[in-house]
Amino acid sequence: MQTPIGRPARRTVAAATLALLAACGPLPWPRGSETDLRPPGIEDVSVTGPGSLVIAFDEEAGLDIGTLRIEPALQVREVSPPGLTVTVGVDTQSPGREYRLEATARDGRGNSTTFLAGFYGFNPTVPRVIVNEFTPRGSTAHPDLIELKALADGDMGGLALYVGTPGCFDARLVFPSFEVRRGSFILVHCRPSGDPAEVDETGDPDVSGGIDASPSARDFWLRGGQGLGGNNGVISVYERPGGPIIDGLLYSNRTSDSDDRYRGFGTSDVLERAEELARDGGWHIAGALVAPEDGISPEGSTATRSLCRSSTSADTDGRTDWHIVPTRGSTFGADNSDEAYAPATPVP
Repeated sequence: MQTPIGRPARRTVAAATLALLAACGPLPWPRGSETDLRPPGIEDVSVTGPGSLVIAFDEEAGLDIGTLRIEPALQVREVSPPGLTVTVGVDTQSPGREYRLEATARDGRGNSTTFLAGFYGFNPTVPRVIVNEFTPRGSTAHPDLIELKALADGDMGGLALYVGTPGCFDARLVFPSFEVRRGSFILVHCRPSGDPAEVDETGDPDVSGGIDASPSARDFWLRGGQGLGGNNGVISVYERPGGPIIDGLLYSNRTSDSDDRYRGFGTSDVLERAEELARDGGWHIAGALVAPEDGISPEGSTATRSLCRSSTSADTDGRTDWHIVPTRGSTFGADNSDEAYAPATPVP
């Protein structure tokens, strides 16, 4: 389950994408009038268990149960009474599966609106994963690549990897449901060629072909992906779209003095992503505001000199966890090398 490449609209509702389909709403009523012609607004749709989800409104409202439909089909078993939140009991959801809910909400004055919301099936066994290795300066022979490592057993269904952050990203991959074991690796190929052999692996890790496919790791291909930014960017992993962050990183070869705009990050997109990553607790920053100097420097990295976590890393969510390996020292699909790249000393 992947989104098209491109800048998404800003999130106005956490955990769901809401589209009002009816009740365009009246013109604003004069201030001081007691007449209420405004339909209820939907603020959030979130899964709270394998057989339940909660819809939050901006005023007390209820659902017309006869209009409530979920696709792929989930039988609705019960709906709680009207309130600021309404709980919907359903059949057991498939972990990480994408669903669409359509229903009509009505407030106490009879104002109604029909809405469409998306949500992902509840996953009771989300594994702890980290971004373990990446190459932002790939080549034709070795395109940009991200490695995830599972630190616990679990189901990957619904986990979302962003080239960026949920509020601003270039590409997103929402993983389907499949089991991972502690210590296993998942490779996300960020610039696929379109080769039919580039198959996503939810089972046998030796099924996929394509450039740099690993026989020992699960390979996934970021469809339509254009790679990572070579000089600075953000990679992040969340439990699900709209869910809490699991891991992330900021990398940059710039400084706060690189330019007068965007605090040195060069573009508003990278600044916005860095701010969101820090705000969500995915990256440690030294000062009150995130700066390029807080990131991992990619200088010296190449298509075969990847950026790796050290085996002794305490996962501080900071740049000191990382190093660049020597030429041909990348270890995608296997444990990282602790050997660090040492640039040649210039001859006087």
